[in-house]
Amino acid sequence: MSSEKKQAELIKEISGVNPLKCMKCGKCSASCPSYNEMDIKPHQFVSYVVNEDIESLVNSKSLWKCLSCFACVERCPRDVKPGKLIDAARQVVVRQKDQDYLSPNEIPELLDPELPQQLLVSAFRRYRR
Repeated sequence: MSSEKKQAELIKEISGVNPLKCMKCGKCSASCPSYNEMDIKPHQFVSYVVNEDIESLVNSKSLWKCLSCFACVERCPRDVKPGKLIDAARQVVVRQKDQDYLSPNEIPELLDPELPQQLLVSAFRRYRR
């Protein structure tokens, strides 16, 4: 099994999502507050996972521009949950770097002054468990 195929399977497993259910309606992208900042839109992200083009996802700025607000999850009529796929892809990237967690001291240097506060709140809610 190729590395990209393994990564795609891992993303599906972590997210618990079946990306094959996506019908490309675009409702997820239409509801995304970061749409204009993304080079790969949420509905396209699903296609990249289906096509096992994980390298492009890892190198895209979309992976880190997602606010994790899950508006896309709420709007999806087929319960595909693109935000959960994006979150799972982030976890795969972090695991590849052998980093399971950030220490509190590392966080300030990673923050971009243009970073939306909503991202910080969403990340706190998601990762405080």
